[in-house]
Parts: sequence; structure tokens; C-alpha cells
Amino acid sequence: MASLLLALAAFTTGLYTGFLVCFLIGIMPGLKPLPDDQFAAAMRSFNEKVPGPAFLVLFLGVIVFPVAALVVPVDGRTSAEGGLVAGALACAVLSHLVTVSGNIPLNSALAASEGGDDSAARRAFESRWNTFHRIRTVLSTGAFALLVAAAV
Repeated sequence: MASLLLALAAFTTGLYTGFLVCFLIGIMPGLKPLPDDQFAAAMRSFNEKVPGPAFLVLFLGVIVFPVAALVVPVDGRTSAEGGLVAGALACAVLSHLVTVSGNIPLNSALAASEGGDDSAARRAFESRWNTFHRIRTVLSTGAFALLVAAAV
């Protein structure tokens, strides 16, 4: 059971990290040259669609599965392996804190600005959102690497 939980922790964290990396290296650079009204409309659309059921499974899984992997007794687990999983969990929690305290409020502000000045909304949103996104992507990548290290 512990091996399955560790595999699920690595799997969900890897998928979540891949999602974040796609935004970092593909979606946000692809949106950058758009005019302000198109950029704002695209981000509003993403922010409406992303928190669906599949995303929530990943978002919660990156916390739930490492916790479960830590609490399920494992014969022969070294303290180093447990430390790697605990470190991954810490990275995942920090990543989620960045999301909840940084990205989500910016998403909400952008949504609330609909019908207003998209240029001002973009200026208030884009740079800060990208900074928070880079931080959470690095943290999530670290969580994934630590889980992979614990699994091998």
C-alpha cells in the first residue's frame, strides 16, 4: 500500500507540475503578444475552466498522497526516504500557499475587472501573476523531484 501511495504522490505531482510548466513555457509566452483585451479575455477564460474536477484531483492529490505515504507504516523505509517525502510535501504545501495567497486573488481581481479597462487590469495582473507562477512551478518541480528520488 505504501508503494502505491508513493507512486500516486509522484504521479499526481508530476501531472500537476507538467500543467504548471505548460503555462510557464507555452501558454503565458503565447499570450504575451496579444492585445490587452484579448489577453484579459483569455486569462479570464482559463481561470473559469481550470478549477474543474480533473484539476482539483491533481491539486488535492499533491497534498493528500504524500501525507498518506508518510502515515502508512512501511517496513524497511529509511529515514532518508521519509525525509524526501516530507520535503516534497513541504514544497507542495508552499506551492499551494503561493497559489491561494498570490495567484487566486489576482485571478479574482482580473475577473472583477471585466467590462473595465483591460490595459490597467493587465498591468495589475500579468507581471505579479507570472512571478507567483514561477515560484509555485519551482516548488512543484522540487516536490516532484523529491518524490521520484524517494521512489527509486
